Amino acid sequence: MKKTIEIALQEYGITEHIGGRHNPRILQYFKDIGHQWIKDDSTAWCSAFANWVMGKAGYPTSGKLNARSWLKVGNSTRLPELGDIVVFWRESKQSWKGHVGFFVAYSEDEKHIYVLGGNQNNRVCVKAYPTYRLLGFRTFDTPPFRPIIDLTAS
Repeated sequence: MKKTIEIALQEYGITEHIGGRHNPRILQYFKDIGHQWIKDDSTAWCSAFANWVMGKAGYPTSGKLNARSWLKVGNSTRLPELGDIVVFWRESKQSWKGHVGFFVAYSEDEKHIYVLGGNQNNRVCVKAYPTYRLLGFRTFDTPPFRPIIDLTAS
């Protein structure tokens, strides 16, 4: 899934504008994924960025603006690869709130997960998140299972 990382890195450093001005690039993420009614960059945009990157890379998207929607897209994996989706909880595990981005690596002690994503400190950047906040990893390169027998063979 390295294509997701390549695309996301091209946006590295895109930052929300302070005050009444809004970054047109962030608003473009919303527009490109079909949420053109969003008119400000202070709206939570981590999922909009993930949808935008995944769409550009040719992968399925959640189509939604909430981070936890990504837990229903793709295939669950316990062994993430560079560029796989990673979803965290925010406030509490039971809350509807979350954060989504692209897996980069575990910290050496595995207490943190490095994520490339949007709306991380109000910008596109790499940030470390505590592993205990992990809800799941999603991958899009392999099917969830392989059939044992080929039912299409004659």
